Amino acid sequence: MRRLYTADNLRNLLVTISYDGKGFCGWQIQKNGITVQEVFQNALNAVVGEFFDLKGCSRTDSGVHANMYCISVKIAHPIPTERLKHALNKWLPDEVVCLDCREAESDFHARYMCKSKQYIYKIWNSEVRNPFLNGYALFYRYPLDEKLLNEAAQAYAGRHDFTSFCTLDKREKGDFVREVKMFSVKREGNLVTMTVEADGFLYNMVRIMVGTLLEVAQGKIPAGSISEIIEKKDRSCAGATAPACGLYLNKVNY
Repeated sequence: MRRLYTADNLRNLLVTISYDGKGFCGWQIQKNGITVQEVFQNALNAVVGEFFDLKGCSRTDSGVHANMYCISVKIAHPIPTERLKHALNKWLPDEVVCLDCREAESDFHARYMCKSKQYIYKIWNSEVRNPFLNGYALFYRYPLDEKLLNEAAQAYAGRHDFTSFCTLDKREKGDFVREVKMFSVKREGNLVTMTVEADGFLYNMVRIMVGTLLEVAQGKIPAGSISEIIEKKDRSCAGATAPACGLYLNKVNY
């Protein structure tokens, strides 16, 4: 992206980070715990001073991880982007790393200009837990037929009203229609990974989709009933919300 300045002489940057969300209360700053946004702002303040305008690409909840998380930030400081990346990594905690920093168009917004996001959900499917995946994958000891679940999950694809797959609160108002571009369930040894890409996601949408598939695996929900659950627009018809530990924001597309 070419280097541009806004009328008030602020540079607009696209910063890409990755973080281990296990010890954070999500991305967005809040009063009751440490968040990724807070530690990122502290690091940025240490490098460029307190005058900046920062926008995150998404709201991730407590315990959710990000392989790729994008931030648009406007600063007046002239520091080169490569130097800013290394300076941020000096100040960021070990759980957060800056992967890239580049100049963006003056009107670029990390959230509103996102075309799609991809999430993955990791499940350690074994009779014995994996201590190295504690907090990084859901331990699920019962059999999972990934082929059955992958077939059932194809009903998620397309443009639908996902009211049944959303936790309703003050952050969700109005339009509940989203377009799911793909949903896959794959196994590699004991690790089952669910991958979903959509033009946007509702609150807890991915975790409820995963929880519903787990109830399909348990025989509590018929494998062919997901389309019907979508049509009912009733949260009580879908499965439980899967734990946050297995969820990762994997990719952000602009």
